[in-house]
Amino acid sequence: MSSTLLPKPDANDFVARSAAAHSLISAALVVVELAIAIVLGIGLAVLGADGGAWILGGIAAGAIVFRLHYTHSSSPVAPNRTARRMGQLLIGLTVGFSIQHTDLAALSSQIPLFAALILLSLGIGGGIGLLYARVEPTDALTAILATVPGNIGVMVSIAADYGKNAPLVSLVQLMRFTVVTFLIPLMVSGLTHFSQPHDLPSTLHQLTPHWAAVEPMDFVRLGLLFGMTTAAIYVGGKLRVPVAAFLCPILVGIVFNGLLAGVPLAGVANIATADFSLPPLFNLVGQILLGITIGEYWGMNPNLSRATVARATVPVMMTFVAGLLLAGIARQVTSWDWLTCLLVTAPGGSPEMIWIALSLNHDVEIVTAGHLLRLVAINALLPAMIVIGQYFEQRGFNGSLPAEAMLGETATPNMSPSRVPSNTP
Repeated sequence: MSSTLLPKPDANDFVARSAAAHSLISAALVVVELAIAIVLGIGLAVLGADGGAWILGGIAAGAIVFRLHYTHSSSPVAPNRTARRMGQLLIGLTVGFSIQHTDLAALSSQIPLFAALILLSLGIGGGIGLLYARVEPTDALTAILATVPGNIGVMVSIAADYGKNAPLVSLVQLMRFTVVTFLIPLMVSGLTHFSQPHDLPSTLHQLTPHWAAVEPMDFVRLGLLFGMTTAAIYVGGKLRVPVAAFLCPILVGIVFNGLLAGVPLAGVANIATADFSLPPLFNLVGQILLGITIGEYWGMNPNLSRATVARATVPVMMTFVAGLLLAGIARQVTSWDWLTCLLVTAPGGSPEMIWIALSLNHDVEIVTAGHLLRLVAINALLPAMIVIGQYFEQRGFNGSLPAEAMLGETATPNMSPSRVPSNTP
């Protein structure tokens, strides 16, 4: 009697198929979120919320879709980091194209002012962290990493490396990021009277390019631009540039818009011209993708206890108020108006605040310089923050609770360090 031996299933093949299936599901969710966000964004823009219509639409769409996905799926996927990186790329290019080299040269004399505001902001953030360590029974290093306005992924990964309460750091940082991203556009609308209602046809007209003015050479320029940007992001990642998906496109946009202007292509046409600009839809999609990532992480719903969330609002609101106080200080010592001061001193996120300045065409160079320097300073001063946190731990700031204490009985590992948004400034 002969028997047929069936081949044993390949574990690696199963893992590969599972990963491919998750990638397809993640991409499909982003498409659905984009569709919902566009509808919500158009509605908000028609109502007059121009300053934050698209990013707020993205936040709502991401939260709705991911909440439904996590409720009904037996194997839910993680938030799509590629979507946020693409959003950062599009916004970064748009910012780079809007910056003039003459304006950047004029800002060099204001670097000491930017440095002073940044150091004051980080110092206040550290002080708020020490106060938070008393409100939420936790250690000083966890509290400082939770309250200093910086990259969410970096702060959470450091907390995990040092054995601290990474879920708590993720919660406070994400709440801070969401509150700032939600409230600042509303405040900007009030400061600029930018909330006049629009009719639907005029809103749609602003989003569509003037196709009659599009030349075949524009597609060549776009291809070259995205090729340069992809290469710059790759190199930036290898060099560990902070938020490379955002900073590198800004630099590429500046170079492409300035240094390459007038370079001939085969002696016939120019690669870049003074009137070349990115289509409006690029900026719109970039804003939506940034908002979608925020919404997705809230849609995951890690079942945090109400007491923990309530206590987390204390440092979040203190950080927001500190940003307003810094804006007041900047208003007194500079010639900037209130809107510029507010956008420069807002405690993140950097792409979102720079985008607001861009959408209003308001001191883009100043806002961009302030936030880029803030990102560099935070990453450079991280070792000092760790030393300070450990110092205060030794001085008695040690009331830490285990990470599980902040979660309900049905807690899920959704906010683990491996699933936090690593590119959210």
